[in-house]
Amino acid sequence: MGAIFVYGIIIVMTADFEGQRKGEEVILVFRRHILTSVKGFCFFVLFAALGGGLIYLLRDNAQMIWVGVALVLVGAMCWLYSYILWHFSYYLLTNERLRQVRQKGLFKRTVVDLDLAKIMAVSYGVPGLMGNMFNYGTILVQTAAGDLILSRVSHPEEVHAELQNAAHVVDIKEEDEDED
Repeated sequence: MGAIFVYGIIIVMTADFEGQRKGEEVILVFRRHILTSVKGFCFFVLFAALGGGLIYLLRDNAQMIWVGVALVLVGAMCWLYSYILWHFSYYLLTNERLRQVRQKGLFKRTVVDLDLAKIMAVSYGVPGLMGNMFNYGTILVQTAAGDLILSRVSHPEEVHAELQNAAHVVDIKEEDEDED
């Protein structure tokens, strides 16, 4: 897959994915902001501090050194787990649909597909100071069947614009088909 990574958004030039329909082209692949994996990093810092403190304070006791090393490794595993969940959860925008892929644990994944023709409205919001500082927000995709909420999306303005453009192109195609 040829892709360009721009500010947390992956702009796809050519891509294939499981379940791709004939003639379907990928427009954009994007993720939640990296800050969504901050819990894992906090656990790492906490366990590393505890483990490092044990190693430093009880450096004469070989068993406690191993306990400290184990705490640091547990913290690293928490961070890795959080990163894996972030990395394997993404949104895929094609010329026909929006696909949400969410990794929920190491072996569970959920996929939601939404045809662009069913989109009635797309809006976004940036949640205060943190959202503005780190450039993330929530995108709300409204359909007759219900709402799809894309939370903590990196660069919500750009993603919103791409979603709006893709939905508009589908609307124009449907109007042209209705006229024929």
